Amino acid sequence: MSASGQPVPAGMRIDWDVEIQVRDGLVLRADVFRPDTDGQYPVVLSMGPYGKGLHFEDGYASAWQRMHDAYPEVGVGTSGRYQNWELADPEKWIPDGFILVRVDSRGAARSPGYLDILSLIEAHDYYDAIEWAGVQPWSNGRVGLLGISYYAINQWQVAALQPPHLHAICVWEGAVDFYRDISRHGGILCEFLGGWFERQVASNQHGLGSRGGVDRNTGYFVSGDVDFPDELLEQNRRNPLDVARDKTLDGQFYDERTPDLSRVQVPLLTAGNWGGQGLHNRGNVEGFMLAGSQHKWLEMHGDNHFSPFYTDRGVAMQKQFFGTFLRDEDNGWMDRPPVELLVRHPGEKFVSRFETAWPPERTQWTKFHLNPQTRELDTTPATGEPVGYHTLGEGLRFTLPPTDVDREFSGHVTVRLRVSSQTSDADIFVVLRLLDPKGDEVTFIGSNDPKVPVGLGWLRASHRALDPQRTTPFRPFHRHDLPEPLVPGEPVDLDIEIWPTSIVVPPGYTLELAIQGHDYANSGSTLANQPYAMSGVGPFLHADETDRPAEIFDTTVHLHFDADEPPYLLLPFIE
Repeated sequence: MSASGQPVPAGMRIDWDVEIQVRDGLVLRADVFRPDTDGQYPVVLSMGPYGKGLHFEDGYASAWQRMHDAYPEVGVGTSGRYQNWELADPEKWIPDGFILVRVDSRGAARSPGYLDILSLIEAHDYYDAIEWAGVQPWSNGRVGLLGISYYAINQWQVAALQPPHLHAICVWEGAVDFYRDISRHGGILCEFLGGWFERQVASNQHGLGSRGGVDRNTGYFVSGDVDFPDELLEQNRRNPLDVARDKTLDGQFYDERTPDLSRVQVPLLTAGNWGGQGLHNRGNVEGFMLAGSQHKWLEMHGDNHFSPFYTDRGVAMQKQFFGTFLRDEDNGWMDRPPVELLVRHPGEKFVSRFETAWPPERTQWTKFHLNPQTRELDTTPATGEPVGYHTLGEGLRFTLPPTDVDREFSGHVTVRLRVSSQTSDADIFVVLRLLDPKGDEVTFIGSNDPKVPVGLGWLRASHRALDPQRTTPFRPFHRHDLPEPLVPGEPVDLDIEIWPTSIVVPPGYTLELAIQGHDYANSGSTLANQPYAMSGVGPFLHADETDRPAEIFDTTVHLHFDADEPPYLLLPFIE
């Protein structure tokens, strides 16, 4: 029987609120789901701030309903009673001989302490939880990590600390670089952190007690059995948006939350989303390229943020991976090529293709130059007089003319521009869009918005300095540590990264490059219980007035078309 008197599914044993003491004496609390037959089993563990007792549907009703409507298979073979947001369903894993351990991170839900997301202290807690799980009598000594988003991001962090009992990680739609992937895209403050922290983290803070949620299965308060006053709750947490707003340059705060990927040595599977522009895309690719692991795989898919993880395909892939590295199964995983791309076509069509490397070895990096007269993208450079746009207006558009054959572009995208501003700075937003033969935009289901464009990129002009050691011909890497203000009217060269993408452009369709001074926006979407407005970028907006004061960023920017440095769009053409 469960803690609330409900019968536990046959073959499963559940231990609620198990105590895990970490190195400074603090006690974290975990739920352990395991087979009811005594033995030693591989452990799949997760740690995060969303509340191990908060049911998926209770916290995210709209996502729960949309997932089950689109993929009824998710509800087959499970009651769904133990399903948490962004974590594996115990009823689908325990029968296959795995143990699932869910840990509330420090300061969250039923674990006390100071709530400081993705901090080094939290990573040390994660290390200690892994080592605890690795020596329990029901453990075979091998621990794997699994989960989406937050439960993916912190896998990179703890894997870089190299806990001895960690044997594999499955990083699903996460991020790596706390500055570039999460807080400040191209140096521009992203407002996501504030809304996310209030909605999903502070709402489950330890000490909310009776003011928080109730665990369906145990009847326990999700956020602990104590009721702290609001003043104490506020003192006991750190709002990451407040810090990111204050810390405009890369440095210690971001470094602490950005792991050294070369220290990640365990086997890994990292799965990203083409439509995850803004959070759930770049880090998966960077992690794959830079991790020090001998055995590593990358998978890139489409659709929303959560469904692919729970589909039969997703679960089978996760189990096959963990079966190989947590219990030495000879199940064919080691014969799998290192990269699988679900190549994106209009109409939410995805075609699986395996590659031997990322970027694909047969990529033909092709420069398409911006023509100021025709406003087309052409392989021949063009010169002309500067062309200006107001940063609050529609900006400038350059199109790749249609052809009579399919053209695939899958990989990294870069834009090289020469710009000048009337003020000491400029924020450049670049958008890659697909237009049908009628000229109407074709959008795609994204991880956090149902109508996203093909690709997005951002750069604050004063942050244009590159790190030469980390920049590649197809992906610029900016230092973000020493701003260089513009001299009004004097042009500077910018290299702008558009996050990895995939699109097959059918005959008659065109690609369009938009250059503007504000976030991309379309007609928007309406979903039941949506927590934020959706206009094509989801919650990843860049309009904070303190970060983008009007006296600097409400201005006119000119593109320059000089013969010595003609602007271009670098696309990854796949034959």
